Amino acid sequence: MSHLKVSALMTRDVATVREHTPFHEIAKVLADRRVSAVPVVDLDNFVLGVVSEADLLHKVEFADDPDEGASILEGRAHRLARHKATGHVAKDLMTAPAVTVLDSANVVRAARLLESSGIKRLPVVNDLGRLVGIVSRRDLLRLYLRADADIRDEIVNQVLRRLLWIDPAEVKVEVDGGVVALVGKLEQRSLIDIAVRLVGAVDGVVEVDDRLTWRVDDTVTPQARYYRPLV
Repeated sequence: MSHLKVSALMTRDVATVREHTPFHEIAKVLADRRVSAVPVVDLDNFVLGVVSEADLLHKVEFADDPDEGASILEGRAHRLARHKATGHVAKDLMTAPAVTVLDSANVVRAARLLESSGIKRLPVVNDLGRLVGIVSRRDLLRLYLRADADIRDEIVNQVLRRLLWIDPAEVKVEVDGGVVALVGKLEQRSLIDIAVRLVGAVDGVVEVDDRLTWRVDDTVTPQARYYRPLV
């Protein structure tokens, strides 16, 4: 099942900073662009790291005494936060290496990276590793603004006709606000679960209302028959 590419949803006008961009300029970029993080790039537009609001806020966290509570037993995350609190330029404040995604990756890959990394946005790079955009959780939610007619067209032509070899005349497909109703009769019962899963994986589908029936129940295992041998 093919999904929309990250390049179709990403923001191409990306605010960036350099390694030596000072703290106050980074804070200004975040405020002016109304974003929570910016990629740090070199002169060739390779992503070196990401500076987020959380990275900058460590300076507030340790404002009274950067060495307060310092201990050899201090955890790595806390030591890193303390180090960032003393930083004045992007290279000392950024989180590196940055988690990035290819522009040719599909949106499912991007969503999984966002979830597993616990971040809100991903720098998008091309196959050379250069920054070409950024994709956020909000961008991925735009999938669910997809037109019902486009969703129905993909289900009919890609799922039913191409993948399952089902005559679209056998199944009525209705889409309303991303909710898909499937009405009709399939030849085998086992095809129903497959069809529902594939339709549910189509970009923009919120829910599948399965009203399908079948002609042959191929999920029932025939009971074995035992015969007593003739004596």
